[in-house]
Amino acid sequence: MYDVKDIMETISMIRDNNLDIRTTTMGISLIECADTDIDKSCTKVYDKICRLAGDLVSVGEDISAKYGIPIVNKRVSVTPISMLAGVSGGDPVKYAKALDRAAHTIGINFIGGYSALVHKGFSAGDMELIESIPRALAETEFVCSSVNIGSTRAGINMDAVRKMGAIIRETAELTKDDQCMGAAKLVVFCNAVEDNPFMAGAFHGTGEADHVLSVGVSGPGVVRSVLAGMPKDAPLDEVSEVIKKTAFKITRVGQLVGSEAAERLKTQFGIVDLSLAPTPAIGDSVAHILEEIGLEQCGAHGTTAALAMLNDAVKKGGVMASSSVGGLSGAFIPVSEDAGMIDAAREGTLSIEKLEAMTAVCSVGLDMIVVPGDTTADVISAIIADEAAIGMVNSKTTAVRLIPAIGLAEGEELNFGGLLGYGPVMPLRTKSPSVMIARGGRIPAPLQSLKN
Repeated sequence: MYDVKDIMETISMIRDNNLDIRTTTMGISLIECADTDIDKSCTKVYDKICRLAGDLVSVGEDISAKYGIPIVNKRVSVTPISMLAGVSGGDPVKYAKALDRAAHTIGINFIGGYSALVHKGFSAGDMELIESIPRALAETEFVCSSVNIGSTRAGINMDAVRKMGAIIRETAELTKDDQCMGAAKLVVFCNAVEDNPFMAGAFHGTGEADHVLSVGVSGPGVVRSVLAGMPKDAPLDEVSEVIKKTAFKITRVGQLVGSEAAERLKTQFGIVDLSLAPTPAIGDSVAHILEEIGLEQCGAHGTTAALAMLNDAVKKGGVMASSSVGGLSGAFIPVSEDAGMIDAAREGTLSIEKLEAMTAVCSVGLDMIVVPGDTTADVISAIIADEAAIGMVNSKTTAVRLIPAIGLAEGEELNFGGLLGYGPVMPLRTKSPSVMIARGGRIPAPLQSLKN
């Protein structure tokens, strides 16, 4: 059934090159938990999560032991909580605490969905939830939050952009004694997807089934190792082909784990998100893949082209290996979570402007970037607007996860620990965008939105 060579190659990927299942994420619909009494609604939320995902951790551990494949994180994503808050009214932080209690009970790493989708405007519950985000993230341990402020079809809600600049800054200030950790669990999207298993942006979309199991696979170390064995004068089309074949093999591992986990949990299999998501560990870096392709250091001229090729090859290889590839799939460039990115940022080779250019061809956006503690809310909003514009015009998902390092200046560092890593405070442009941000309103959808 399986070729012995393929089996041994997979074992080597796991043992020597940091191949892992980055996450098994159960998406759970909370629509039936809506109630005009917020306390009753919170009880329903807690009960449903514990009932459906109670065995998520143990099943993951059993499958990991059976196949010898590390499953790093077990997570849950839920229906955007603003929808429940719109029905119940009351303090949305009660929902955050119910989610956090459920996460503690079932033993998962993160729970996502303290979210609002406001790309075309605010409905009942949206503004209340957004304004509560700083408290919710400061008063919980495992809850992650996201807000979608734009899309190709709707344009960019600049009132929401203005609001989120202030929310990110307030979140960092409330958690300044904990490395500003709250901001590391908050992401602002354009074109958010409904089936993303990766935090902090995961939520369970309203078009999804009642409950599904999705898998996020990561193997930057595997890709780098394969490229290291190629001749330095190999043409780039051959390099792309090797990446594609490697991505196929990595994705097959995710399909195997996801299918078996879904069967054991009596839920349906959702998607495999093949994303080269790095960690701070040595040998697990997307930046080092780009350097193996031929750059002296990530951030040098040529970085965007190399990343575009990498992202495309990963998607082409992955889509043939799974019954359903989805999520964000491609290459992530979170600065604090990637050892090579950290080094390049420290040396000044990698700037915020180069990162922005790279986001036009990667799978997410400006991710896990530490900025000076005195960065104003308007500057944060302007960065969100820039990144959303890239996503809107290019019909792709983009996101911003900035961490204002309260009390720190350029060159100092925050250390989040674990997979979130550590990062230097990166310099930003200081000229003010305040007049533009204060205008509010909406940036209209681009011409390519008219597809019907």
